[in-house]
Amino acid sequence: MIEPVLKDDAFLADVAAARQETSALHLWWLGQSGFLLVQNGRAVVLDPYLSDSLTHKYAGTDKPHVRMTERVVEPAALAGIGVIDLITSSHKHTDHLDRETLLPLLAGNPQAPLAIPAANREFVLERLGRNHADRLLELDDQISVRAGAIEITGIAAAHPTVERDTAGRCRFLGYVLHCPGLSLYHSGDTLWHDGLLPSLQRFSLDVALLPINGDRPERRVAGNLDGRQAAQLAHAIGARCVIPCHFDLFEFNTASPDEFVAECRRLGQPYRLLRHGESWDFNKASEL
Repeated sequence: MIEPVLKDDAFLADVAAARQETSALHLWWLGQSGFLLVQNGRAVVLDPYLSDSLTHKYAGTDKPHVRMTERVVEPAALAGIGVIDLITSSHKHTDHLDRETLLPLLAGNPQAPLAIPAANREFVLERLGRNHADRLLELDDQISVRAGAIEITGIAAAHPTVERDTAGRCRFLGYVLHCPGLSLYHSGDTLWHDGLLPSLQRFSLDVALLPINGDRPERRVAGNLDGRQAAQLAHAIGARCVIPCHFDLFEFNTASPDEFVAECRRLGQPYRLLRHGESWDFNKASEL
């Protein structure tokens, strides 16, 4: 079992220290596609998965979700870090819409909206409870909404295709977040698709958070970009820095970041390779 760089009390202490800084912008990898962003004492939590719900669900089946890395922090403890301005869920798969993670976060931050694809509204309410209906911030491809000082725009994701409901709304999204001093793209789960580059190239993106676990049919789950594709996408959209995710959590669905790093270096694409529970100050240089 891999131990996070920081976890539990040490992680919370690091977050608390960052919240006291007025000029820095910190990002922590929570594992899978989950991230915590802190700036000027405020926080955004992106697609958090901080439970063992999938391990329990698939125990004893032919698709066990065996953890590779320990959990960074309990959801209730993360909920108590201070004001959280926004929580996101890019789609309905449990590692992006986890009841055991989201309910404590929502309970501890009654002011925080939960950004979701509008197409998933009914599914989200069934999973989290209809009492959360007024917490939902509903998005679609190319639709922008505001949550306080943050503007968030939906970007169609292909998982494995760009799937739409009967109203034509995307069931899988990525998000572009515009915060003071930062533009960030969190892809959610996606493969490369025809509309992806035109949707993203109109933004001036500082950071791209992209999956690298790849698309292997033998896993029997919807796939993602692999490391090489993630580096190429970041380069094509002009991201100032790319950070890989969606690896080193489950044994059956992971990948080495070596291919990602090699392709970033070949392209001259700035990147940062984080470990679970590790923070990054956006104002610092990349690894290139």
